[in-house]
Amino acid sequence: MHISEGVLSGKVLGVGALITIGGTFIGIKNLKFEDYPKVSLLTSAFFVASLIHIPIGPTSTHLVLNGLCGIILGWKSFPCILLALFLQAILFQFGGLTSLGTNTANMAIPAVISYYLFRPFLKKNYFITGFLSGFFSISLSCLSVFLSLYFTGSFFKNFGKAIFFAHLPIAFIEGIITGFILSFLSKTKKEILEG
Repeated sequence: MHISEGVLSGKVLGVGALITIGGTFIGIKNLKFEDYPKVSLLTSAFFVASLIHIPIGPTSTHLVLNGLCGIILGWKSFPCILLALFLQAILFQFGGLTSLGTNTANMAIPAVISYYLFRPFLKKNYFITGFLSGFFSISLSCLSVFLSLYFTGSFFKNFGKAIFFAHLPIAFIEGIITGFILSFLSKTKKEILEG
C-alpha cells in the first residue's frame, strides 16, 4: 500500500504531511522513557512485516501490522510507523520521501482509531479484539489509500479500487495474526499490553 513518488497531487501530499506532523507530535509528546523498548519492538515488527510478500493473482501484497501497533501504542503509532516507512523508503524504495507523510497518515490514522475502538475490550477477549483491530486497520488503510488516489485525479480511481480489493484477504490474515499475537502476549509478556 505504499504510494510511490510523483503519483499524488500537491494538495494530498500537503494534507498527509500535516496530519503526520500533528500525529507524530502528539505521539512523541506522550512517549515516556519506559515506552522506548515497546515502540522499538513494534517499529521493527512493522518494518519486517512488509518484507513478507503474499501472492494474490498477478500481484502480491504484504503484511502491515498497523492494527497491532495501534492497539498497543495508540498515538505512539505515528512515530513508530513514520520511522519504519522512512527506513523502507530509504533502504528498499517502498513508497518515497515526498509521499512519506501521506503513507504514514494512511497507516497510522487507522491504528489510532483502532486503539480507541477496541482497546477498551482488550482484556475481555484478546484474540477477538486483536482480530477486529487487525481487520479494521487494514480495511481503513485501504480506504485511505483509495481516497488519496481518488482526490489526486480520476485516472487513479481504478488503481485505488484494485488496491482496496487486493488487500481484503490480507485484512483477514492480519486480523488472525494480530489476534494470535495479542493472545500470546497476554500469556507471556502481559506488561507489553499494559499502559
